Amino acid sequence: METPDHIDKTWERYKRGFKTFLNLEKNMSKNSVDAYLHDVKLLREDYAVPLGLKPEDITLSHLQTFVKDLSDTGIAVTTQSRIVSGLRMFFHYLAIEDVISENPTDMLDTPRITRHLPDVLSNEEIEQILATFDKSRDDGFRNSVIIEVLYGCGLRVSELVNLRLSQLYLDEECLLIQGKGDKQRWVPINSRAIKLLELYITGPRNELKIKPGNENYVFLSRLGRKLSRQSVFLFIQAAVEKAGIHKTVSPHSFRHSFATELVRNGADLRAVQEMLGHESITTTEIYTHLDHKYLRETITKYHPRFK
Repeated sequence: METPDHIDKTWERYKRGFKTFLNLEKNMSKNSVDAYLHDVKLLREDYAVPLGLKPEDITLSHLQTFVKDLSDTGIAVTTQSRIVSGLRMFFHYLAIEDVISENPTDMLDTPRITRHLPDVLSNEEIEQILATFDKSRDDGFRNSVIIEVLYGCGLRVSELVNLRLSQLYLDEECLLIQGKGDKQRWVPINSRAIKLLELYITGPRNELKIKPGNENYVFLSRLGRKLSRQSVFLFIQAAVEKAGIHKTVSPHSFRHSFATELVRNGADLRAVQEMLGHESITTTEIYTHLDHKYLRETITKYHPRFK
C-alpha cells in the first residue's frame, strides 16, 4: 500500500500540470486559476489523501460523497457548484493527459442553485451615496469618481482596481477593459464620468507620490499604490450606511444597476452582454427577470384591478 506521503506527491505532480494547463491552454486569469487549484486542494486534503486515493482512483461515488460532505458542512450551494465546476475541469485535464480513461465527473450532478435577484439601486439612491463623499478631500473625490465609473460603465470591481491609464480612450468616449480570462472588450463611458476622471487624474492623483510599479493604475490609495478591492468594498459600505439605504450593497450592485437600467429602458440584450463581458447570454438574461419584477411592481401600484 502506498504511503500518504507518496499519494500526496502524486496529487502535487498533477496539480502542477493542471496549473500549467489552465494558464497556457485555457488562458485563465490568476484569480480563476487560484480558484480551480483551491477546489482540487479541498478534494485532495479533505477527502482523497486521508482515504489513500490518488486522482486516478477517484470514482463518481467518491465525488458524490465528497459533495454531500460539503453540503453537510453548511457551505453555500453557489460555493458547492463552483467547486464541482473546478473538479470537472481538473478531471477533464486528467482525461486529456490519459491519466484516466473515464471522467468521473461526467455523471456528477451540479448542486441546484436558486438564482436570487440582487438588490438594485435607483438613480436617486446612487445620488444619495454620492452625496456622502466630502469632495473637498482627495479620497472623497476619488471615491465619487469610482462610483460614477462603476455605475456608468458596469465594471466588475476587479476590472476597476486594475484599470490602467493606457486603457482610457476618453477622446473616443470608451474604455478598453481587461475582463475575465484576460478577454478585452470596449465599454462606452459617459461625458460626466469622463470629466470627473480627467479632474481626478490631473488633480488629486497627480499630487500623489506614486510607488514604483503603480504608475499606470488609474485609482490609487493615498500611499500611491493600486487601490485594493477590499478598500472599495469598505468605503462603499460606509457610504451606504451614511446615506441611510437599507439594502445589501457591494461594488457589484452598481454593475447590476447599470445593466438593469439598460434592459428596463429597452437596450438590446446582446449589446448589454457585450458591455458586461458575459460569456453566455444566459447570464445576462437575469436582467430580463429583474425587469419583469419591475413591471409587476409598476402595474400593481398603478392599475386599479391590481390594487
